[in-house]
Amino acid sequence: MTALTPGDDLRHWLRLCLVPGIGPERQCALLANFGLPERIFAAGQFALAKVIGDRLARTLLDHDNQAAIEQALAWAAEPGNTILTLADATYPKNLLQTADPPSLIYLKGRLELLEAPALAIVGARNATPQGLANAEAFAETFANAGLTVISGLALGIDGAAHQGALRGKASSIAVIGTGANRIYPPRNAELARELAGKGLILSEFPLDTPPTTHNFPRRNRLISGLARGVLVVEAAVDSGSLITARLAAEQGREVFAIPGSIHSPLSRGCHRLIKQGAKLVESAADVLEELHWQSTVVPTPPAPSPPAGYNGVLDAMGHDPVNLDALQVRTGLTPDALFAMLTVLELDGRIASLPGGRFQRIN
Repeated sequence: MTALTPGDDLRHWLRLCLVPGIGPERQCALLANFGLPERIFAAGQFALAKVIGDRLARTLLDHDNQAAIEQALAWAAEPGNTILTLADATYPKNLLQTADPPSLIYLKGRLELLEAPALAIVGARNATPQGLANAEAFAETFANAGLTVISGLALGIDGAAHQGALRGKASSIAVIGTGANRIYPPRNAELARELAGKGLILSEFPLDTPPTTHNFPRRNRLISGLARGVLVVEAAVDSGSLITARLAAEQGREVFAIPGSIHSPLSRGCHRLIKQGAKLVESAADVLEELHWQSTVVPTPPAPSPPAGYNGVLDAMGHDPVNLDALQVRTGLTPDALFAMLTVLELDGRIASLPGGRFQRIN
């Protein structure tokens, strides 16, 4: 059997993995004791009960998941779709080296990206404009340097990282927390379609799995497991991105973090990681150097200078969000003159307007 030609072997794997209550840990125990799924089902209830208990042994043998199996096989037969098992030669080697690789992964897109060198970029969903710009720019640089960028298709930093990487040479992988036939969040539907065409979408969850809270932290181990390292762009102290960073460290991957303002809640998670030993990053080159990665990327030319007389406003803004009243005090300009200059700077892509009448400098 090849990965693209579902047959009896895949049918047995699906039968095992689609039984309620037989999660990855129990699947691993059964595979360790009996070998391939076909042997698991041939072992008999008494032998199975010694590994997973009598109740689950009965469930495993009696549960009818034929409809779900047929759905999965039909999905895998569609162009661009693949289901890989632990026994497949093309199952990603980086995941095999982790503590709990999923028994099945559902894939949509370019399978060759699974073996490409990769770096993960994660961060806040409610990211700042500067954070989004950093994620997108870093990802594009990494992709042009030959590193596939992995993230989780969430709003904010994840989406920006995917967008930047898709513009580069090495593309992007999205590891999602739903079934591979579902798009979440809906606002990233167009991005998901682009990833399916130019990159890769990966899920360990059965088809039609909805977005549930506990699935997203679980998929984070795959984001870190597939990558050589994880870069956290922005994160609050309770961010799921810190889970990904912790898992990366446990898996022996590098952890990087971009520092930010001491006044920003979205910098505190990164600062905590740096205190715990993550490598402080100021540029994409810092990451490439730490990974000993030889890049042939041509440096991006500097952005043109802002209009004459506007540097003073940018200097007065600093790099923290600031409101109009504070800027007026710092610059001594009238509200009308200051607002006119801010409008020009925003149209020029130098600043971004934030909720609450605040503004933030970008780069």
